[in-house]
Amino acid sequence: MAFPPAMRYPGADADAPGEPQPMTPALPQIKDLVLIGGGHCHALVLRMWGMKPLPGTRVTLINPDPAAPYTGMLPGLIAGHYRREDLMIDIVRLARFAGARLILDRATGIDRDARLIHLAGRPPLPYDLAAIDIGITSQLPDAIPGASAAVAAKPLGPYAEAWEVFLARRPPEPRIAILGAGLAGVELALASAHRLRSEGAIPRIALIDRSADFLPTLSPRARATIRRRLAEAGIDLRLGATVAAIAPDRVTLTGGEVLPSDFTLSATGARPHPWLSGTGLDQREGFLLIDATLRTSDPLIFASGDCATQPDTPRPKAGVFAVRAAPVLHHNLRAALTGRPLRPFRPQTDYLKLVSLGGQSALAEKWGLTATGPRLWRLKDRIDRAFMDRFGPYPAMSRPAAPAEATTGLAAHLDRRPLCGGCGAKLGPGVLAEALAPLPPPARAEVRSGPGDDAAVLARPDGGFQVLTTDHLRAFCHDPRLMARIAALHAMGDVLAMGAAPQVALAQVTLPPLGPELQSRMLAEIMDEAARTFREAGADVVGGHSTEGAELTIGFTVTGTAPRVVTKAGARPGDALILTRPLGSGTILAAEMALATLPGRLMGEVWAACIALMTRPQHDAAAILAPQAQAMTDVTGFGLAGHLLEMLDASGTAATLRLDAIPLMPGALELAKAGQGSSLLPANLQAVSWRMTAPADPRVTLLSDPQTAGGLLAAVPADRAEGLLAALLAAGHTAARIGEVTAGPPHITVTG
Repeated sequence: MAFPPAMRYPGADADAPGEPQPMTPALPQIKDLVLIGGGHCHALVLRMWGMKPLPGTRVTLINPDPAAPYTGMLPGLIAGHYRREDLMIDIVRLARFAGARLILDRATGIDRDARLIHLAGRPPLPYDLAAIDIGITSQLPDAIPGASAAVAAKPLGPYAEAWEVFLARRPPEPRIAILGAGLAGVELALASAHRLRSEGAIPRIALIDRSADFLPTLSPRARATIRRRLAEAGIDLRLGATVAAIAPDRVTLTGGEVLPSDFTLSATGARPHPWLSGTGLDQREGFLLIDATLRTSDPLIFASGDCATQPDTPRPKAGVFAVRAAPVLHHNLRAALTGRPLRPFRPQTDYLKLVSLGGQSALAEKWGLTATGPRLWRLKDRIDRAFMDRFGPYPAMSRPAAPAEATTGLAAHLDRRPLCGGCGAKLGPGVLAEALAPLPPPARAEVRSGPGDDAAVLARPDGGFQVLTTDHLRAFCHDPRLMARIAALHAMGDVLAMGAAPQVALAQVTLPPLGPELQSRMLAEIMDEAARTFREAGADVVGGHSTEGAELTIGFTVTGTAPRVVTKAGARPGDALILTRPLGSGTILAAEMALATLPGRLMGEVWAACIALMTRPQHDAAAILAPQAQAMTDVTGFGLAGHLLEMLDASGTAATLRLDAIPLMPGALELAKAGQGSSLLPANLQAVSWRMTAPADPRVTLLSDPQTAGGLLAAVPADRAEGLLAALLAAGHTAARIGEVTAGPPHITVTG
């Protein structure tokens, strides 16, 4: 692996006073800059952008995963010197800090004429200016029989996960075959040997390369040192050997020799991502050709990192060049958007190469000079950690302060938790109840709604029922398409909870200040995703209303039909309580917006898992429950406890909940213990605490966590609960039987 000689990384000068960007910029955005890939160069560009955003530009990052590994620390991870979170850049936190829209997807092509980026999992994305930093792959060509049985060293994430799985089930004398004896293959072979021996195993490792020339870019002394270290580690170096076939338990060479292998790793030379060949951009051997300003043959597309090549100054595929290019790319993207001159990138002719030797020792080579020893590993460790520190704690968002002369109570009001998005921005239950108390009862005969029902119910002349509801969400992320899907699913929850099938929807959209072209793009994305989401449930979007306001807000009025309405009022003692979705979205969304960290976990991965649950439709769950449910509601802003109490009030019953049975989203409990929570949480706790008997347990707090697009809560006959639960689990829902309805005045008793 290669590293720059200095520990002060490019972009350090951007560490002027700054803070996370707000949900809505102070000035309208009029152009779209799209960064394809979360490579090292783009990560540093986003870090610099967050410290000094360019007014008028909306930044989007496309990356398939919520975290990106730092290549320099991978051998240390394999050797056991680092934890996984030590080398993962949290892309979600970085995008939040930079005020960038994050799209967790993979680019598959670019339509340069239409200026559209094609994605694997969603419609094409428009751009005004784009940059590509997607790295390389070390996957073997499909022409090798059984190539899929080998694990590719790049992308790094799947390799690291596969390695941990292998370690958990490894035999006492594991056999490993590593294809590719370049620097990466050497480091990973030595790291693997060290890790396995430290765990008491006796590894047999073969390092295979079709070339007879070993590490030609290093000095003779460096090559000799590495050969000696390989021999000392018992690693069999096979040069001039070609792989003919791969199987799960062996590698067959061209001459017919079979090498047993329990874990086969491909660390062969850099291969470009295949989709780049269809872009029409100038290339060499599949790598994008760029000029001195990092621009491709299309002036609207830049490229950097291992996926690009500068023909005038060719350099090896090494992370040092991507890191050094970041300030230049940052400058040139801003220059292209502002009409200023571009700056050239002049990569150095040689660089410090630090090669991990398995244990905490390293080899250093530059200008033909070579040295080895533990102090060089410590140098490498300091350089690596200095890079990762760039993505550690970010400056905190400033809180508004009351002026010296202000109305009494303003300072205390401003000291509350920052306002959340989603259902966490809902008015508290006490405020809402007080405001709605004077509302007169319905006068029309066809209105059949009961007090506190999830939706209005109208009797139809044919004997059925029409169910009508409305809901909207304040944006909690910068992706309008994602917000549209979640808002649509959230709004449908009230209709589904009453046993109705969604029929039609009207959209209410408030766009933030934008230029006309971005207004059109954003509204088109919202309406397209809304139509797709409602269509999944058999409903149509038939129109709506739009306006411009201070921030993005998306809502829907939804109507549905039902032969029988399931209200909150039918729960009976002895009924089982079934919940279709884990709790915790309010806490997780609030923590992500606050740039919180979570020891032992990556906040971005916690957030992505939460989003995956929130975007799962529930019309199939409602179809399973509604025919048998005595009472049903959806768990949203008031949390599980608040909405259960609404059911108990309407039914005249009590309930017992079992904490051990209530599913929680990954990371939610740890965040709650750390004091993270939604701005609505205190009001929810105040509304239910005097009506709930519960142990002193941090999980109890999550019973009042406001849920966005939360699960359905149903009271069902106890003798049918297991069958319903099995059907929900078979349909892919993380459902659980969480308690029972009991006799008595409305009250919740929580047990451990």
